[in-house]
Amino acid sequence: MKKVSIIIPIYNTEEFLDECIYSIIKQKYENFELLLINDGSGLSCTNKINEIAKIDARIKVFHQEERKGVGVARNLGLDKATGDYIYFMDSDDYLGESTIQLLMKNIADHNMVTGKQVRTTLSHESEETAVALDAEVDQDVHLYQQNIKKAFKNRSALHRLISRDLIIERNIRFSEDVDCYADLSFILPLLVESDEVPYVKNAYYFKRKRNDPITNPALMQLDAEKRIKDFITIYNQLKDDYRDNSEATQFLDNHMINFYRKTIVTFLKEERNIEVIYNDLVSFAAKLDQQLLSKKSFIVRRELNPLVRNDRKKYESVNRWHQRLRKVKYALSGRTKLYTQLYRSVYTKLPLKEKTVLFESFLGKNYSDNPKYIYEYMIKNHPDYNFIWIFKEPGKEIPGNPKQIKRFSLKYYYYMGTAKYWVSNSRIPKRFDKREGNVYLQTWHGTPLKKLVFDMKDIHSANPNYKRDVYIQSRRWDYLISPNQYSTEIFGSAFKYDKAMLEYGYPRNDILYTGNDEATINELKRKLNIPVDKKVVLYAPTWRDNDFFEAGKYRFTLQLDLQKMKEQLGDEYVVLLRMHYFIANQLDILEFEGFAFDLSNYEDIAELYLVSDILITDYSSVFFDYANLRRPILFYTYDLESYRDTLRGFYIDIEEDVPGPLLKTTDEVISTIENIEEVENRYKEKYDRFYEKFCSWDDGIASEKVVKEVFKLK
Repeated sequence: MKKVSIIIPIYNTEEFLDECIYSIIKQKYENFELLLINDGSGLSCTNKINEIAKIDARIKVFHQEERKGVGVARNLGLDKATGDYIYFMDSDDYLGESTIQLLMKNIADHNMVTGKQVRTTLSHESEETAVALDAEVDQDVHLYQQNIKKAFKNRSALHRLISRDLIIERNIRFSEDVDCYADLSFILPLLVESDEVPYVKNAYYFKRKRNDPITNPALMQLDAEKRIKDFITIYNQLKDDYRDNSEATQFLDNHMINFYRKTIVTFLKEERNIEVIYNDLVSFAAKLDQQLLSKKSFIVRRELNPLVRNDRKKYESVNRWHQRLRKVKYALSGRTKLYTQLYRSVYTKLPLKEKTVLFESFLGKNYSDNPKYIYEYMIKNHPDYNFIWIFKEPGKEIPGNPKQIKRFSLKYYYYMGTAKYWVSNSRIPKRFDKREGNVYLQTWHGTPLKKLVFDMKDIHSANPNYKRDVYIQSRRWDYLISPNQYSTEIFGSAFKYDKAMLEYGYPRNDILYTGNDEATINELKRKLNIPVDKKVVLYAPTWRDNDFFEAGKYRFTLQLDLQKMKEQLGDEYVVLLRMHYFIANQLDILEFEGFAFDLSNYEDIAELYLVSDILITDYSSVFFDYANLRRPILFYTYDLESYRDTLRGFYIDIEEDVPGPLLKTTDEVISTIENIEEVENRYKEKYDRFYEKFCSWDDGIASEKVVKEVFKLK
């Protein structure tokens, strides 16, 4: 049985190593050696590599004291390899169990074979990869002959099983002069090996797209300038090395022109970037095959010809017109893009309206939360400001008569571009670049229980670029409100936030101190059309990241048995249902009229807290706010293990730290409510500790403190 040498360079990827290495150790094809090349990783990752090396005799480890780059690391692996075939992996990727066996079975008399790459942001336990990982060797093998140029379309050496004799015979090596695109010097000699290469469709390689390009980026997530300079460097070298090989030079020229159109042109949206890479552009343009260039489109020729002539003035002019045309094309491709272009090119160039404040709560869904209470303080105490409220559906009855603007209307873009102050409790869309002089108060909307952004490992929501997007958006925040010291610490790590933290408690909780009296509560009950003479249970669950219709819209299936609750509690209690604002589906509770009330669309949950005698929740942060009232809290956590271990994870030990019981069934919920005084006594000491840790900053005047700080008012 022939041996395979699997070569993996490693640089500070300890969080992915177990998954990567174990996917190899579990391969059904067992005759391999695994060469781990530690490319100068830190102590933590180095210790992890040494620990892993002990688990299997087929693992060989080679340490480099300092980082020398992926090309050097892979070349070292080639020097140390003893197998008949070479196979390259990245240390954050993983394989299906049958992958190597399928490749070996189908290489036959070829020098190379490849298989299917699956892009993923998730670990191998996810449902998305389960089917592929279960592929059996003796199932029908989907074997094709693939054109070799198509096989290397992604310019990568990963997931190719290659004859080591061929590599030695042709002295094929990786470039050691660049960090990015070092693979080009390795794959180019293989292009002349044959016209076709076997492609095994069910030999799976899971290529992880790292969801954290900020903290620990992959090579292809490095900044554009670095990638551009590396690509041009390797292109220039290989053009010289293969000047007499028309097939190789044509491959290089086509890839260079495509790279220019997709990456370089985008980088040059900022005209000042021409200065940064102009000499590099001239260097590659001088090596382009003019006959090939003459066959390209008019736009490509018009842009590259000035570089060929080294006519910088002409090139800058052409690039300027090109970028203008790109903007026009972008603007004409849809209403949203047209408005975005107007925002960037026109509205942000108008004078700032110094005393205009723009408010938005929960993506424009309602008039509520921290922005509401900041606004109401301002209209009473600083009515000389101009106030704009953004709503999905304007026309709401709210005090102060502010302008109400429809979200994503043209006026919305205008006021986003001209208002000096933005006040929002959720993320403003990424397209709104913040202009100089604009002040953005991010109020946020809760004390975090579930792991947030950069404290999360895998992303299970509809947006795999979640971390990158939040990072871009949170750089725009000038102020962030924190309700307690615990949140201050988490916001710093989860958002990578290091600007002004307003440690005053939440404005939305002011009413829990100023309105916690019988007259106010009864008035609210009448406003809500719920019985004044009955006790109220508020059920406010959160959303599940993996159960979505589309980005930002989630399903929820009601697990509480309302029929049972009505039968056993209906004489004394009513139930208010309040779903998270992300949840898109409507609950059907018509048969429980008079007992259950769906108030998911009621705008201010703080008012629902005030009228409620008991809160039932799961993993929503609502219980941190509700605890200000010192009333009973029950936790209906029927899917605790799945939610905690797979979807999110928690910052606190929910089984030890929360101020109420964890319940798994409707029967347990009913029994606990029937014995609520006993439950209150049992949890009193824990509740007091919880209140001190999470609620002690709230005092009923957080709105006043925030406004004075942000608006510099006395």
